[in-house]
Amino acid sequence: MNLLDFFWIFIALVSLQPVISQRLLMAMRQRKIAEIEKKRGSRVILLVHRQETMRLLGFPLMRYIDVNDSEEVMRAIQMTDPDTPLDLVLHTPGGLVLASLQIARALKLHRAKTTVFVPHLAMSGGTLIALAADEIAMSPHAVLGPVDPQINGLPAASIIRATEEKPIAEVDDQTLILADMGRKAIAQIRGAVSDLLREHMTKEQADELADRLSRGDWTHDYPISPAEAQLLGLLVSTDMPIEILELMTLYPQPVRTQPSVEYLPRQRSRGDPPATGAP
Repeated sequence: MNLLDFFWIFIALVSLQPVISQRLLMAMRQRKIAEIEKKRGSRVILLVHRQETMRLLGFPLMRYIDVNDSEEVMRAIQMTDPDTPLDLVLHTPGGLVLASLQIARALKLHRAKTTVFVPHLAMSGGTLIALAADEIAMSPHAVLGPVDPQINGLPAASIIRATEEKPIAEVDDQTLILADMGRKAIAQIRGAVSDLLREHMTKEQADELADRLSRGDWTHDYPISPAEAQLLGLLVSTDMPIEILELMTLYPQPVRTQPSVEYLPRQRSRGDPPATGAP
């Protein structure tokens, strides 16, 4: 073999390395999921959205709940015995109302206990899904969010408020149409959320909470902590199994540059001696 042969072997190995790493990571995920299912006697489903980078150009690409996600989650639920508990791990900024509601209703109709785990965040459509569960388990610093609908990227409640605070003659037709859509969207979300909540509270409580979450009192990215969620009347606990957090480490954010957060990946206690090198 000459130097050129070694060069091409090196290129081939470098090209295959990302594929091999991804396969190993997938195998580790499957083993961890199987471990959790065995320990809890449940079906474990993950809905995890990370910001991804396009392979060639390197542009960031955000992922959201879409109809492909709803199809996959509903298929997993359908493949689960009705008497087997469901554990759904959510990490998402939200997404399509249609897809989120499909998942939420499938979760609600499952006969056995359903638990939603929120290690970090489940905003907007993610919160909509979580409301369907029998229990929501959140990390102490994890957050949920309001479910007020957005029209063309703008809060429906704000569009409506803008049309109400100006003379009708000064409002253009497109804004009036958006306001009409906004009223319908808020009413639809309010009704859907109330329906999801009625299994665990009275109709009056469900209607009140649904109205609070959908009418636009907060900005759409307002973080609802576990304590605030409990005050709102949601069945929220902070009993987050360590296995769920370990599983989330197997869904790393793709990084192509210097990471912005760095630390020694080990448990640190107050009495530990200072680190002298790599762990």
